Amino acid sequence: MLASPLLAFQDVWKTYGRGEAKVHALAGVDLAIGKGEFVAIMGPSGSGKSTAMNIIGCLDTPTAGSYRFQGVDAGRLDRNRRAVLRNLYVGFVFQGYNLLARTTAAENVELPLIYRGVPARERRERAMAALADVGLAGREHHTPSELSGGQQQRVAIARAIVTRPSLLVADEPTGNLDTARSHEIMELLTGLNSELGLTVVMVTHEADIATYAQRTIRFLDGHVASDTSNLEMA
Repeated sequence: MLASPLLAFQDVWKTYGRGEAKVHALAGVDLAIGKGEFVAIMGPSGSGKSTAMNIIGCLDTPTAGSYRFQGVDAGRLDRNRRAVLRNLYVGFVFQGYNLLARTTAAENVELPLIYRGVPARERRERAMAALADVGLAGREHHTPSELSGGQQQRVAIARAIVTRPSLLVADEPTGNLDTARSHEIMELLTGLNSELGLTVVMVTHEADIATYAQRTIRFLDGHVASDTSNLEMA
């Protein structure tokens, strides 16, 4: 295990149902992800990767075992405290961009800051800076319908990083994009990881997308089937 991981699973189990209907989505998983890593998570449907991602993002808790995030045993927090931890330190990017249709790019990016009570002037400054970080300077006042799919995903990424999180959780971030736009988004995520030191954990089913990560963890039947350094393979 890494000397000072950002997050760590220790013998994590996640069980659904009871009796004969009991299903172990995760069965004794151990893993650690260090600060500043870019990790891809892969596996077939039902392998446990989505369950692991939900726990990593503090959206769910283990049935047994320990999940520690930034030194905090997140699995033992109640729902409200876990939400505070998530809102402070985790940004999310999904396959669907989840943008408000009649709201400009800048206004979409500002939303998490509104929930935090950040003053309006600072919100706008931080939103503009985040949009510039993702290559959308000059598109701040466009609505989603005026942006391409790749640009909409860039807005979603700007919204995820505007709170300056420790961890970016990306769930199939290129799933709705063509090949060219997919690789543009991956170059962007790679840049944010290397330039900002942002830890990125990404679920993907595409092997070529996973190669952008430094490391690929493959799940199978609730277990970690392999944990490979992509840097050694390069």
